Amino acid sequence: MKYIYIIVVFVLGINSLSAQDFRYGKVSKEELGQKIHPIDSSANAAVLYREEKINFIYTDHDGFMQEREVYERVKIYNKEGYKWATKKVYIYKGGSGKTEKLSNLQGTTYNLSNGKINKDKLRKEGIFEEEYNEYTGVSTLTMPNIQDGAVIEYSYKIISPFLAIDDIYFQSFIPTDKLEVFIATPQFYAYNKQVNIKALYLPKFKDGRANKIYNSTSSSRSGVIVTKTQFNTSKSEYFDNTIAVSEENIPAVKEESYAGNIDNYISKMSFELSAILNKYGSIEKAFSSSWDKVSKTIYSYKSFGGQFEKTNVFKDDLVSILKDVDNPLETTAVIFNHVKSKVKWNGNNGYTSNNGIREAYKEGIGNVGDINLLLISMLKSQGINANPVLVSTKNNGIPIFPTRNGFNYVICAIEQDDNVILLDATDPYSSPNVLPVRVLNWQGRIVRDNETSGWIPLRPTKMTNETTFLNVKLNEDLSAEGKVRKSITSHAALLYRNEYASMTTEDHVKEIEKDKEGIEISELDVNNAKKIMNPLQITYNFQSSDAIDEVGSLLYFTPLFFLKDTESPFKLEKRNYPIDFVMPQQDKYLINIMIPENYKVESMPTSEVVSFNEGDISYSYKVNNNGQYIQISIIFQLKNSLIDPLDYVVFKGFYEKIIEKQSEQIVLTKA
Repeated sequence: MKYIYIIVVFVLGINSLSAQDFRYGKVSKEELGQKIHPIDSSANAAVLYREEKINFIYTDHDGFMQEREVYERVKIYNKEGYKWATKKVYIYKGGSGKTEKLSNLQGTTYNLSNGKINKDKLRKEGIFEEEYNEYTGVSTLTMPNIQDGAVIEYSYKIISPFLAIDDIYFQSFIPTDKLEVFIATPQFYAYNKQVNIKALYLPKFKDGRANKIYNSTSSSRSGVIVTKTQFNTSKSEYFDNTIAVSEENIPAVKEESYAGNIDNYISKMSFELSAILNKYGSIEKAFSSSWDKVSKTIYSYKSFGGQFEKTNVFKDDLVSILKDVDNPLETTAVIFNHVKSKVKWNGNNGYTSNNGIREAYKEGIGNVGDINLLLISMLKSQGINANPVLVSTKNNGIPIFPTRNGFNYVICAIEQDDNVILLDATDPYSSPNVLPVRVLNWQGRIVRDNETSGWIPLRPTKMTNETTFLNVKLNEDLSAEGKVRKSITSHAALLYRNEYASMTTEDHVKEIEKDKEGIEISELDVNNAKKIMNPLQITYNFQSSDAIDEVGSLLYFTPLFFLKDTESPFKLEKRNYPIDFVMPQQDKYLINIMIPENYKVESMPTSEVVSFNEGDISYSYKVNNNGQYIQISIIFQLKNSLIDPLDYVVFKGFYEKIIEKQSEQIVLTKA
C-alpha cells in the first residue's frame, strides 16, 4: 500500500507540473497549498520553474549587445527554506568604462490565507546594491513577507556589451521541477562549450540554427572583433547558433561530508569565446586554440607579464633587506616574507594585477595578481628562476578545454634543478609548498618567460602531521586531570593558524571546550604561532568532572577521553562524490594514563591494526598496561587523500571500525 501511495503522489505531481501556468503572476492555489515536494520530501524549497534566455541584439550604435533574461518561480516549504527567498544578481563592470545594465526587475511573494491568494510586490527597500569586487556589483533581492508555504517569483534582464557568456546552471541545491534554457549566439562568434564532467546529472541539448535579419545604415565594416559590427548592405542576413534545454524533475545537488567544494559537482555549461569569424566562416582572430596559446596570450598582457619589468619601485628596498644574504634559498625566503608583510591581500582573486604591482607596493594592499606577480618580479630581479602559475581555485572548478576565463588565481613557482617550489604570498601563514587550501585544485599552468608552459600538480604530496601527547591522572573521586601537548606541521598548521590567529586566549579556550561537557581548560599556551617554518605547538591543562563511569565496584572510561570522535561523518548508504581529505596526513596520539593506587586493570581494548585499500589508509591501535600506568599509541595514516565513491561502502565500514575502536573502554577494579 505504501508503494501505491508513493506512485500516486509522483503521478499527481507530474500531472500538476504539466498543468501549471508558468506565466509571470499566474501562481495557483495548488502551488501555494503544496506541503512537501512530491518527489524529494526532504526539500526545504524547490524551483517550480526557471527560464533563462540568452541572445545577441544588433544595433548600429552599439553593435551586438548580449541580452540575458531570467525568470524563476520558487516554492518555500518551511523556515529552513527561507534563504531561497534572497537572490543575488551580479553585474560586471569592465575596465574600459563599459558595464552591464540590470533592467525589467520585478518580484512578487504569494501566500495563501483563508483560501485567498495574497500578493506582496518587491519594493525598492528590498533591493540592496553593493560592490562585490573591483569588477563586479551585486544587487541583492530580499523578497517580502516570506511564510511557510509561500511562492516567490522574480524576473529581470541584463544587457551586456561583452561577448563573454556567464555559466549556465542546469541544477540547484534544491530540486527543480521544470527548466527551460535557450541560448542563441551570432554566427560571427565561435564559442567552446564545456559541461561539468563531474556532475551526475546532465540535461539533453538540442542544437539548431535560426536565421536572422537586421538593418544597418552603415556602408563600411569595422570588423567583427568588437561588439560593434557593421555590414556592407543596409539589410543583412545571418544566423544564430542555438542551444535549447527543456527538462523536468531535476534532482537537487546534496551536500556530502568531505566532498570539498560541492559547487564542483553541480550541472552547468561554460562558454569560452574561441574565435571571431567573418561572414564566410573564416577565422579573423583566434583566441584559446591550445593551452600553449592561452599561456602566451595571458603572458603578453600588460597586467600580467608586463608587470615584471616594473622593478624601480622596490629596487632600493631589496638592496637594503638583502645586504647580508648570499645564497638563492635565503634570498627567496627574505623576499617572500617581505612581500607578505608589505602588501596585504584585499580578498579579491584574479591572475592579473588590478592596479599594478607598483601601486600595490606603495599602498600596501592588492588582489592576488598584485601580490604574487610582485613576488615573482622581485625574485626575477635577483636572478631567481621564478615564473607565474595560473590556477583555478576550488570554488571555480577545473578548466578542461583551453581557456583564459577558466583561471582566476596566480601563484609563484621556482624551478631549481628537478625541484619546484610553490609560493603564495597572499596568506601570512603560508610557506614554501604549503599553499592555502583554496589553491589546492588538481593542477596549475606554469607560464615561463621563455614562452614555454606546462602543468604543475597542486595537490600536496608531503604528509602533514598532528601529534598529540595526552598525560592523564585518574582520581578516586571519578575526576581526571592532565596535560595535552600538540605538535602540528604543514597544511594542518596553516589551517590552525588561520582559524585561531585572531582569537583571544579566552575565545581559544572556549573553542577547545566546545561540545565537551565537564571539561575545563587552563594554562593554554601557543608556541611558534608566527614562526611558520616550525611546527605549531599547543599545550594546555585540563580537568574533567565526568571522565569516569562507576558501575558497582568497576570504573569505566575511554582512553581518548574528550579527544575521541563520537560518530562517523560518513552516514549515507551510497556516496555520489569522492571523499576529499585534501592532503596526506598522519594523526598520532601518545597517551599515558595513571590509574589510582588501589585499582588495577580488569580489561582493556586489544591492540589492532586495520587498513583500507592495500594500506592507502591505516589505523594502528596499540595498548600496554604497566602496573599503575597504561600506555596507548594510536596512529591514523592517510597516504591517498582522495577516495573514489565506488570504494565508499568499504571505506565507510573501515571508518566505522575506527570510531568503534575509539569508543572501547578500559575497565578498572579495586586491587
